[in-house]
Amino acid sequence: MEEQLTKSIESLEAELEELRHQLYEAQETIDAIRTGQIDAIVVNGSNGHELYTLKTADHSYRVFIEKMTEGVVSLNHEGIILYCNSQFASLLNMPISRVIGTPFQDFVPEENKRSIRRLFEESWSKDCKEEVTLHTCDLEIPVLLSLTALEFNENMALNIIVTDLTIQKRTQQQLETTNAQLAEMNHELELSNHDLQQFASVASHDLQEPLRKIQMFSNLLKNQNKEILSEESQRFLDKIMNSSKRMKTLILDVLSYSRLSANNNVFEPVNLNDITKELLDDFELIIQEKKAEIRVGDLPVIEANRGQIRQVFQNMVSNALKFSKPDLAPVIEISSTYLVEKFFDGLPQPDGPYCLIRIKDNGIGFDQKYQNHIFALFERLHSKDSYEGSGIGLSITKKIIEKHDGLVHVRSTSGEGAEFLLLLPVSQEKNKQHASAQEDLIGRR
Repeated sequence: MEEQLTKSIESLEAELEELRHQLYEAQETIDAIRTGQIDAIVVNGSNGHELYTLKTADHSYRVFIEKMTEGVVSLNHEGIILYCNSQFASLLNMPISRVIGTPFQDFVPEENKRSIRRLFEESWSKDCKEEVTLHTCDLEIPVLLSLTALEFNENMALNIIVTDLTIQKRTQQQLETTNAQLAEMNHELELSNHDLQQFASVASHDLQEPLRKIQMFSNLLKNQNKEILSEESQRFLDKIMNSSKRMKTLILDVLSYSRLSANNNVFEPVNLNDITKELLDDFELIIQEKKAEIRVGDLPVIEANRGQIRQVFQNMVSNALKFSKPDLAPVIEISSTYLVEKFFDGLPQPDGPYCLIRIKDNGIGFDQKYQNHIFALFERLHSKDSYEGSGIGLSITKKIIEKHDGLVHVRSTSGEGAEFLLLLPVSQEKNKQHASAQEDLIGRR
C-alpha cells in the first residue's frame, strides 16, 4: 500500500512538472507573439501537426504597440477587453491574463460608469477624447482616453489609447497651490508697501518739523551772536547747520523713494530734449562755476512719466557735475540710439522699439567691481565729507527705470569717468505687446 502511494505521488509530481513545462512554453510562445519575435506556430492537435501563421504585416504593429509608453486596449461591442498591451496592465498593476476578458467598466468607479457608457456609444461613430479616472487595487488613476473604432480581424473593435495623467495632475495641483501662495504673498506685499508708504510720508513730515526749527534757530544763533561766538563755537554751529541740511535732503529722498512703490504711473509722450533744456537752466550757476561743457545729441520722444524721467536726468547730470575732477573742467555727453531688442549691445535700428540713452562724463569714476553697489539704497563710494548727497539718488534712478520696464547699467574705470546706460521702451503699449508675443513664443517652444 505504501509502495503504491509512493508511486502515485511520483506520478503526480511528474505530471505536475510536465504541466509546468508546458505552461512555461506557452508563456514563452505568447510573449514571442506579443513582441513580434515569431510569425508562425505549429500546434499538435487532433488532426496532427497544424501550422498557424501570423500576418507578417502585423509584426511591426505588434512590436510598436508593446513598446508604447501609453496603454493600448481593444474592446468589443459589449465592452470586453479583447487585447491590451503590457503598459496598460502595468498601469493597473495587474497581470495581462487578468485584464484580457474583463469588462472595461470593472476598472471604472461606480459614479463614472454611466458617462463611460455614453462615451463608448459615441466612439463607435466618431473619434472621442475624455479624461476619466480608473480604479484598481485601491488606486485612483487619472487618465486620458483617446477612442477610435477600427476593423480588427474582420470585426469592428473599439481601440483606446490610455495616457496616464498622474504626474501631470500632481504638477498642476502643485502649480495651483504655488500660484495661490504667490497671490497671498502679493496681497500681503501690497498691504506692506501701502503701510510703508504711509509710514514714510508721516515720518518724513514729522521729521521735517523739528529739523526746520534746528535750521531756523541755528541761523538766528549765528546771525545774532557773531561778535560773541568764538571761532570754535562758530565751527560747531556750521557743522550743525550742514548736518541739518544733509538730513533734510535725506528725508526728501527717502520720501521720493517710498512714493515710487505706488503703482500710479501715468505715461505720456515726453520729449527728452525739452527735459535736458530745463535741467541745463536749473544747473546754470554750477555749470558756470565749474566751467562745465554739456554736449547733448538729438534725443527721442518716449512714453514715460514726465516727473520721474526728469528726476532720472537730474540725478545723472547732478552726479556727473558733483563727481568731477577738481583740476579738470567737467565734460558731459548725452546721446541716444534706437535698438531692435532690449539688450544694451543690441543692433541699432532707426525706428527700433527701444531707446538706449548714454550719459558719459570725464569725472573721477570708480572701480567697475562696485557697479552693483552704487544702485543700492544708502550706498556711497565716497565719504559724505568729500561729496554731498544721501546715497539714494541712484537707487531712485534704478527704481524709476524699472517702473518704466527699462534697464540701467554703468561702465566705469577709476580716474577715467563713468558712462551710464539707460535702456527704455519707446512705447509702453508696444512694449507690453512685444513682451506678450515673446511669452507666447516661449510657451509654444
